[in-house]
Amino acid sequence: MSKNLVIVESPAKAKTIENYLGDDFTVKSSFGHVRDLPEHDMGVDVENGFQPSYEISADKVKVISELKKLAKDAEVWLATDDDREGEAISWHLKEALGLPDATKRIVFREITKTALQNAIQKPRTIDVDLVDAQQARRILDRLVGYELSPVLWKKIRIGKTNLSAGRVQSVAVRIVVEREREIEAFNSKGSFKVTARFDLGNGKVLNAELPKNFAAEADALKFLEKCIGAAFTIKNLETKPAKKTPAPPFTTSTLQQEASRKLSFSVAQTMTIAQRLYEAGKISYMRTDSTNLSEEALEKARQQITTEYGQEYFNRRVFKTKSESAQEAHEAIRPTDFSTTQGSSDRNEQRLYELIWKRAIASQMSDAQLERTTATIGISTTSEELVAQGEVIKFEGFLKVYLESSDDEDEEQKGMLPPLNINQLLKLSDLKATERFTRYPPRYTEASLVKKLEEMGIGRPSTYAPTISTIIRREYVVKEDRAGTEREFKEMTLANDQIRTRVAKETYGTEKAKLFPTSAGMIVNDYLVSHFEDIVDYSFTASVEKDFDHIAEGSLPWQQMIKNFYTPFHKKLNEVKEEAIDRSLTSRDIGEDPVSGKKVSVRIGKYGPYVQIGDAEDEEKPKFASLLKGQLMETIKLEEALELFKLPRTVGLFEDSELVVNIGKFGPYVKHDGKYYSLAKTDDPMAVTEERLAEIITEKRIAESNRTIKEFSEDADVKVLNGRYGPYIAFGKKNVKIPKGTDPAGLTYEEVVKLAAETPDKPAGRGFKKPAAKAAAVKKETAPKKEAAKKPAAKKASKKS
Repeated sequence: MSKNLVIVESPAKAKTIENYLGDDFTVKSSFGHVRDLPEHDMGVDVENGFQPSYEISADKVKVISELKKLAKDAEVWLATDDDREGEAISWHLKEALGLPDATKRIVFREITKTALQNAIQKPRTIDVDLVDAQQARRILDRLVGYELSPVLWKKIRIGKTNLSAGRVQSVAVRIVVEREREIEAFNSKGSFKVTARFDLGNGKVLNAELPKNFAAEADALKFLEKCIGAAFTIKNLETKPAKKTPAPPFTTSTLQQEASRKLSFSVAQTMTIAQRLYEAGKISYMRTDSTNLSEEALEKARQQITTEYGQEYFNRRVFKTKSESAQEAHEAIRPTDFSTTQGSSDRNEQRLYELIWKRAIASQMSDAQLERTTATIGISTTSEELVAQGEVIKFEGFLKVYLESSDDEDEEQKGMLPPLNINQLLKLSDLKATERFTRYPPRYTEASLVKKLEEMGIGRPSTYAPTISTIIRREYVVKEDRAGTEREFKEMTLANDQIRTRVAKETYGTEKAKLFPTSAGMIVNDYLVSHFEDIVDYSFTASVEKDFDHIAEGSLPWQQMIKNFYTPFHKKLNEVKEEAIDRSLTSRDIGEDPVSGKKVSVRIGKYGPYVQIGDAEDEEKPKFASLLKGQLMETIKLEEALELFKLPRTVGLFEDSELVVNIGKFGPYVKHDGKYYSLAKTDDPMAVTEERLAEIITEKRIAESNRTIKEFSEDADVKVLNGRYGPYIAFGKKNVKIPKGTDPAGLTYEEVVKLAAETPDKPAGRGFKKPAAKAAAVKKETAPKKEAAKKPAAKKASKKS
């Protein structure tokens, strides 16, 4: 037994650390948090200073037992992550293992030999202030969720038992809801943008535009008429030096935003991949709001830049973090070794590592030197002038490595202008006045929502990913693509001294991976805003975050902070409990059915929002129709609602069977020959054609035929299948991973049973059967008597499990 036991929270982290520490150290993992508030009880004693009642998690009992045995005769070093959550994990380990208060706590921001040796040389004890800050967040969120959620169940009866409210999650939903209402209220205005093309000969073209737009079509036409027969000349050329400066190295928030823009990663995906890179010792700690780099990192970056690119490309920069709560002792996210450009053999890990490497290296490189040229073009028949702009890079600087992307969809890269001279006469190819429309504010992506939360001081690096995951999982917000809408626009073109007018079509409003509020999300948001303003108030939520920071600094007792919040909150909660249920939140009258004369209303039920014609009190039973994807209770119009009653619709025939389109619990589908096929997100059930439905059915058949890799005569419930993430074993209700390097088609039944038995079960919940019992029983049957009839035994074991 080693004299020293180092405990970390991750098996991957433990494996990496073991490679750097000597034989005197044993490194073990706690597999994350080992204690928490009870799952089915509030676990907070409100009457006695909000004391929490922690219990060892069911899946960590065995872990704690093993760690206790190892800690008995060893000196323990707690080496969890260097943040509040990591500090809390160390404290819970100390409490659960019965360790003394003087137990050594070591922290490091990267998993390298040097960092670990430095940490071992400078141990400290657990920082109770950091633990208290984490406890305060956990307890406050438990109080809000545990006491407020039952009020939602009772006051907003929409058939969903999983309605919940969270302090940060509810604010995130409010941001998305308010943006949707901004878009709904937005009135798009058209104007005419004038652009010109000039033929300079030898295939060279000069593009220019009028610096202003015309509000009216008549004004744009009048301008074009003025330009008939006009001479166009270069009136002025102005060249100015300019520069671009690199962005600072990544914080958690900026990494999430840039990985979303450049790699199309979700926030949760980015954090999962970054965690793996950190645990493998490839990058520094990925939960940080600091843009600072250590002196050692700055020197390594200098060496890499001067060696790879030359001394002229290096420019030492020290970035100052804007966030008041950022700890400058912490670092930005960076590679642990700047000379390593290959961070992983996994494609996505390498893509993220490369992004981090480029951003960190670029932050220490020289400015890019540019030359911007503006050409002013005079028109002989009017005082109006056209402008052409371009830029040329004189020295690449950091652009040789990296350029930050932008959320601005209108941002254009300006190209280099052709050679021009003052008084040069230009030959007009065409002059166009094109109708353009103002855009509504953009819907949020995961990345832009993180940016908004950070700007408002709401949440911290460790909270963004779980916050967004929670509101999507709760179905208050959906993340999806949506097709745009077609509209007409006018364009007038002057060419060869003649003006032609045409009406063209364009698609606008196409959305990709955007966040949309659901009807349920809007209802819950409105209820919270009207009854619990503080819970979803932006400045109040930000002030709570500052209180957590004060607790971490030791300047505010955590019980006092909780009391300041809870006292008025609980009083308001009791007042709301006495109020009558507000039915207007879950039902809205939208008009009268022109056929029957009955009331048409939109409501929300167990399976989501729907339209109802008539009332339960009527002699004739009311008619119901579910809303389509993208339709909201708040905005649906009578005409749109009545269209829904055209479903189910028979579209035609395929293979002599009817194609019937309808909407069910899981969305639009087509029924054909007794089978059901889901429509794609881009398919409109009201307009989908016979040809498209045949295509959907054929594609599904091909996919299903390719899904099965291998079946086994010993048991029909066991198959090797192709899944979304590659081949896997379907063992009854249990999915089993196939080891790397194994040929899925070559697996034998005995090998499959062995793999299933070795795969841990998921935690058993209500109604969840443990399929491992089946694997164990089958293995027992197949091992001694392979020639015996194994199928009945397997089936019997399956039933018992």
